Amino acid sequence: MSLTDLLAVARGDEPADLLLRGGRLVNVFSGTIEEADIAIHGEHIAGIGPGYRARQTAELNGAYVSPGLIDAHVHIESSLCTPAQFAAALLPCGVTSAVIDPHEIANVAGLDGVRFMAESCRNLPLRVSLMAPSAVPATPMATSGAALAAADLATLLAEGTVHGLAELMNFPGVVNGDPDVLAKIAAFAGRPRDGHAPALTGPALNAYAAAGVQTEHECTTVEEAAEKLARGFTILIREATNAHNLHTLLPLITPENHRRICFCTDDRQPGDLLRQGSIDYMLREAIAYGIHPLVAFRLATLNTAECYGLHDRGALAPGRLADLMIFENPAAPQAQRVYVGGRLVAADGQLMPGLFLASPPVPAHIGRTMQVDWDAIDLRIPALGERVRVIGSLENQLVTEERILPATIVDGLAVADPVRDILKMAVIERHTASGGQSLGFIQGIGLQRGALAGTVAHDHHNLVLIGADDASMLTAARAIREMGGGLAIAEGERVLARLPLPVAGLMSDQPVAAVAAAYDELLSAAAELGSPLHDPFMAMSFMALEVIPKLKLTDKGLVDVERFGFVDLFVDENELSARNVKRET
Repeated sequence: MSLTDLLAVARGDEPADLLLRGGRLVNVFSGTIEEADIAIHGEHIAGIGPGYRARQTAELNGAYVSPGLIDAHVHIESSLCTPAQFAAALLPCGVTSAVIDPHEIANVAGLDGVRFMAESCRNLPLRVSLMAPSAVPATPMATSGAALAAADLATLLAEGTVHGLAELMNFPGVVNGDPDVLAKIAAFAGRPRDGHAPALTGPALNAYAAAGVQTEHECTTVEEAAEKLARGFTILIREATNAHNLHTLLPLITPENHRRICFCTDDRQPGDLLRQGSIDYMLREAIAYGIHPLVAFRLATLNTAECYGLHDRGALAPGRLADLMIFENPAAPQAQRVYVGGRLVAADGQLMPGLFLASPPVPAHIGRTMQVDWDAIDLRIPALGERVRVIGSLENQLVTEERILPATIVDGLAVADPVRDILKMAVIERHTASGGQSLGFIQGIGLQRGALAGTVAHDHHNLVLIGADDASMLTAARAIREMGGGLAIAEGERVLARLPLPVAGLMSDQPVAAVAAAYDELLSAAAELGSPLHDPFMAMSFMALEVIPKLKLTDKGLVDVERFGFVDLFVDENELSARNVKRET
């Protein structure tokens, strides 16, 4: 379609391809509800108002029409699905665009992984803007399957694969002027640059902003978000599977500041996407809380489009892409019909029949990524003291606590103690078969027996095990080996449930509904073994992420994120006295 043709339709000289007649337009520019017809030609809106003719007309009968929703920051890999199946989950929700960070697969397969994601997204009706993964590896304190330097990211930008720079997780590197990190920022001058700086404040936050970082999605309190917003950051309020920040941060939103706030999901498992939704869920919850619907729609559409320079979407206006959602109830918007580029792609919660979402073949080197020295695995922890550092996992949060607790010692070995909710944790290197592994303890997962295992472990994605006994942990690990990557839960010698993830050990090649069903079996088994968590597998996947405080475990050791260095598992009395640490029991 040429601009000349679009203008002819806009003037009313030629008929549009499609006329949506009799709708109530959610105008995120004016902040009003406008009764108007919408004339669509090709992929774009040609005109809004009365008097247009069209080759096809759809009667809206007073239904509301809003721009298609936009997710400001999400990792498709966390849905455990390929991009095509991720799109199949989002489109019926009215989400028509997503800004994605493929750093999960990049940490496994490097540039090839990023290009695979780009190719997988290329012809989808979901509009995907890829950001260049800035943290591959996230830090030197874990072993990843690849390393991407500034020159690699510049190559992705030059070839048109990426739109901007993804979350700068190495915030100490940014603040302290690490040359490699600054080179990545410089390579994306004039492009969107995402942040990731949990709990950063004061002068260090000023330095982070001065470096040119523009967004922040790690805020967990209104006070933290307010300070970052005041320093120039656009705040991305997150509602993920294991990081529930939406309701905590909704009081942040005011008429004065709301244009600097967006919605994102970050990491959502398939069951939550299918049953609860995506950005549409956040929209409904915000309105139910009392946020004015027009304000809530801006957070889910226009604000994100403007933040990322996606000026062809985010609003309903002449010349913009005809990506839109039709719904009946403005107090609880639920998509009834969804259009992308003027094409009806979903209705009544289902994709349109015949809408084919294709996935490209998975290259062998991305499909086979389990390189583990299985003979080197040894889960025994010799007791080198009476007290241990324990990762304190907090429900619905990515941050953890450092807890110093008495070790349970049997025959000279420190062991799990499910009665005290102290489980053993292991992280085993899976990219180079180096035999590297680290062991520790974790509280808050809640298993009374059995073990979890998975190759989804942000961001290095090594093999992680959490269990009440070594035998169950080894059984779960063997199930992962047989699948070539994935998630498993075991008790003793018996595997209770499993989910193969043959694409880089991160994604399934099955339909999203099948993935959700298999994942539900994993969660049911975990509940039967005692875990009270909504999603212990998602929780486990963040317990090895060494860039979110306080205590995390990688294949190289136990990391105190605030010190940005390794610490010993066992704590002696001198350290306890020096730090005046309360002796918990």
